[in-house]
Amino acid sequence: MDVQNFGKVAVLFGGRSAEREVSLNSGRRVLAALQRQGVDAHGFDPAVRKLDELAAFERAFIALHGRHGEDGTIQGVLELMGIPYTGSGVLASALGMDKWRSKLLWRAARLPVPEYALLSGTSDLAQVAAELGLPLFVKPVCEGSSIGISKVKCASELGAAYAEAARHDSLVIAERAILGGEYTVAILGDQALPIIKIEPGSEFYDYEAKYLRDDTAYRCPCGLPENLEDELRQQALEAFRILGGRGWGRVDFLMDEATVTGESRAYFLEVNTSPGMTDHSLVPMAARAAGMSYDELVVRVLALATLG
Repeated sequence: MDVQNFGKVAVLFGGRSAEREVSLNSGRRVLAALQRQGVDAHGFDPAVRKLDELAAFERAFIALHGRHGEDGTIQGVLELMGIPYTGSGVLASALGMDKWRSKLLWRAARLPVPEYALLSGTSDLAQVAAELGLPLFVKPVCEGSSIGISKVKCASELGAAYAEAARHDSLVIAERAILGGEYTVAILGDQALPIIKIEPGSEFYDYEAKYLRDDTAYRCPCGLPENLEDELRQQALEAFRILGGRGWGRVDFLMDEATVTGESRAYFLEVNTSPGMTDHSLVPMAARAAGMSYDELVVRVLALATLG
């Protein structure tokens, strides 16, 4: 692959979302990797530069996370400017950011998702707890990196959990806890990479467990039977494609406790259309398990940049 064909590349990172610090970390590492490979790559922070300056670039690597960078906003800008970019298009990015609407589509396609309920300030929280069971998770619908998420073990905690999630988004979802293990599948082009099992040292896989703590364990091989892992990788590709995903991304799913004892039951949780690329991030781990270095991964993602 001749990296000179990429032309002048903007690595978009930073931005104004709640995930700015994670994005800065991802973007700086991506930028350094591209430059090591001889790509004419330059950092571009939309929080401090005008978007019309992107006209000087021929391709964009999106390392933005969260609102405005992962929700179809910056993708729409790049479409209008005719600049090929990494990851999913406008619609798929918006759907991937939206935990509620992605579940609606998956349910319509008969993919299993955890039972859930939308919450509002007038919701009968005791009834929600009774219907979904405890424990459960309360989440902002359109946030990433576990920002605003609470694990609720008793009904009396639901009000505070709702208030915390509502600080980050006007839409809040309560979701039944599936306790047989959390897994993720990295997607690269038409390939589902090896599954990683996530074992946080804390109560759940929250922001600290993802980025700050060193006691989170990542298992790859993931420990599932080979035939089951193959099946789940294909289901993850299907889940990604149902939302219109392309290029690269990550699909998270949960296994119930019955599955671990022999029954094949997974529940799809969410899609990440602009995954983290930090030293704690999952896609580089999966790529490494597949025999791909960080630098090779970054170049392959950039090669998949497109429009439309």
